[in-house]
Amino acid sequence: MQVAVLGTGTVGATLAPRLAELGHVVRLGTRDPAATRAREGWSELPGVELCTFAEATAGADLVVHAGNGASALDLLAQAGDLAGVVLLDISNPLDFSAGFPPTLSVKDTDSLGEQVQRAFPEARVVKSLNTLTAELMAHPDLLPEPTSVFVSGDDADAKRLVTGVLAELGHRDVIDLGGIETSRGVEMWLPLWLRLMGSLGTAEFNLKVVRAT
Repeated sequence: MQVAVLGTGTVGATLAPRLAELGHVVRLGTRDPAATRAREGWSELPGVELCTFAEATAGADLVVHAGNGASALDLLAQAGDLAGVVLLDISNPLDFSAGFPPTLSVKDTDSLGEQVQRAFPEARVVKSLNTLTAELMAHPDLLPEPTSVFVSGDDADAKRLVTGVLAELGHRDVIDLGGIETSRGVEMWLPLWLRLMGSLGTAEFNLKVVRAT
């Protein structure tokens, strides 16, 4: 499968080589490839082609938005024609304007997932993986037992495709929450996630939904 990962921060730089390792053809999208290569600490990622956002999404079977939630709509506007594309949004609407810990720029009656779907109505948006740190997105087996991740979206086929990719990454418990409006719940988990990170002193933890037998 051809996958476009948009965003060269920690999330994008972690997921892109992992997806390439799994056998996918991966392009990593950035605003300016030359500027990214010149960035201090940047190194080429194995099996991943660095290119512009629009070049990355051309012909992609799956587009992964791994950029900053605050600039999600601007970034995706540079990504070319997203009509019919399965768009996996893993960003969060974090607002750092008042310092740390951040608040949410949208919540309760709306979500970033819904905003992305409204802005790109012909894209098939799926919200997932935004509830855990980048390393666990790519390598959930770093935890001593299986944990839970979630998918939200209006298109059943798009959710099936994303669920298959999650299984390839090693996620064993994928819970379909329903339509894209259920992004509200998983995005509102982030304030508690941040406080747990501070309390535990690590980002390597995740939710596990335990069902009654």
